[in-house]
Amino acid sequence: MLDKILQWDRDTFVYLNSLGIEQYDVFWSTVTKFPPWIPLFVLIIILLFVKFPKREGISMLFTILVMAAFVATLTDLTKNVVERLRPNNDEELNTLIRILRSPSGFSFFSGHASSSFSIITLTVLFLRQKFKWVYLFYIWPILFALSRVYVGVHFPIDIIVGALVGIFSAWLFYRLYGLLILPYLKSSHPL
Repeated sequence: MLDKILQWDRDTFVYLNSLGIEQYDVFWSTVTKFPPWIPLFVLIIILLFVKFPKREGISMLFTILVMAAFVATLTDLTKNVVERLRPNNDEELNTLIRILRSPSGFSFFSGHASSSFSIITLTVLFLRQKFKWVYLFYIWPILFALSRVYVGVHFPIDIIVGALVGIFSAWLFYRLYGLLILPYLKSSHPL
């Protein structure tokens, strides 16, 4: 069963990666980096401080940062335990695919997918009552994660599992925020 799943993953990766064309290489090579998304992070911070009292905004931002550190650590630990080769480092695949990036670390699961989906999901959970359009922020993790297949460094299952880990982590930290931090802010130290 696992062999069939892994074969599907490889076949799907090769197919999706082969859809790439040179005219889009610059776009996907840019989308796969963090710096182009900095304006989105700035917007998130502004929205947190515009729509919530200062201490609550700081607490939300702190929760996002702690969660991002947790997700990064979990991702790195998992990669080092599973030790799945990236497609660009797999000798059976690297001659069949388009490679625009050549990282040397392990593949499972995608840190780009886990980090971006966790940050945006927690942001959406915090802001959904204030801004109905906040769901548009999911454009970032979707493009960010898909770019990893395009540039040749992640299999689809790496992306799917990374996204699920990110979403679950965000939900967990949102619950912890509601159970531990928000009651403290509202009762002991009124805003």
